[in-house]
Amino acid sequence: MKHFKPYCKEDVLSLTKIRRFETKIGERVQVLKNGGDWTHELQHSNAKYVLLGIPEDIGVKGNYGIGGADTNWVPFLSSFLNVQSNDFFTGENILLLGHFDFGDLKYLIEKNAFNQEELIDAYRHAVNTIDESVENVIKIIAAAKKIPIVIGGGHNNSYPIIKGVSKGLFKADMIPLAQINVINLDAHADYRTTEGRHSGNGFRYAGEDGYLGKYCIIGLHENYIPQNVLMDIHNDPFVDFISYEEMFLHERKNFIQAVAHATGFTEDTYTGIEIDLDCIENVLSSGTSPAGLNLLQARQYVCFAALDAKVAYLHICEGATQLGDGRKDDNTGKLICYLVSDFVKEGSS
Repeated sequence: MKHFKPYCKEDVLSLTKIRRFETKIGERVQVLKNGGDWTHELQHSNAKYVLLGIPEDIGVKGNYGIGGADTNWVPFLSSFLNVQSNDFFTGENILLLGHFDFGDLKYLIEKNAFNQEELIDAYRHAVNTIDESVENVIKIIAAAKKIPIVIGGGHNNSYPIIKGVSKGLFKADMIPLAQINVINLDAHADYRTTEGRHSGNGFRYAGEDGYLGKYCIIGLHENYIPQNVLMDIHNDPFVDFISYEEMFLHERKNFIQAVAHATGFTEDTYTGIEIDLDCIENVLSSGTSPAGLNLLQARQYVCFAALDAKVAYLHICEGATQLGDGRKDDNTGKLICYLVSDFVKEGSS
């Protein structure tokens, strides 16, 4: 697995600030032993959750977006590993596996593309390589009956995560139909046409390839859904959405009712839980928006879904600590830390 970098104890402790009379999550999470076959260790771990990162922005750039989704993994991890281990959250049921490094692909693309058209084509072609690498690791995690917690990276990674989980669960449970459902808290549907892989069409590819069953979007912004995508959703009984405007302008449903609708719509099988951070107001991302949900609502979504859905995975994506245009926000990693810890605490209760 060329692009995957597994961690050992030294990697984790290097980011953990040890303090007398306190215990940090970094001292309690499970990690791989030095050397050996990590797939074997994973299968024999008693951890319920497997945490890994995909710090890349190739898929975002292939969707004409602003780069920077590759900057958030280490800030998140530094924050997460220094959370207090206590009665609320011990961290012992998490295995911190590692992260992907696609820097070689990005370097080759940006050194050899001659114009914008070639650059976009190269990014989209590279996403296929990312898909294969991510799918292979996620499939092993799901087959071991663990729940992946994936921190991105672009939303293009929804496709290999769905595909890998579907294949892994099919192998583990002998499910006759290898499909999972997905709930996506997102300002965008990410259901654009199959024009080449990028961050805006992961769910379309997953559906057309037979790995995505039902798909429900919460918080979709009506200003940013193309008409052809809207028509496709209206004509597909397995795809549903509740827009931001429907909840907060027209008040046809409140936020918790919308989340309950989504978990009910997808309750027939395993369900992936997706959060695109551009749905949260003013969070730094390629699609940063002044209108959106607040962090409390995102945390409520994670908690409700962790309790009410048959969870297949958690994927948090599109956030950035620094964007390609120079904007910075050091709080994005800590924001993700809250969402991950909420998810694990509710799922373990």
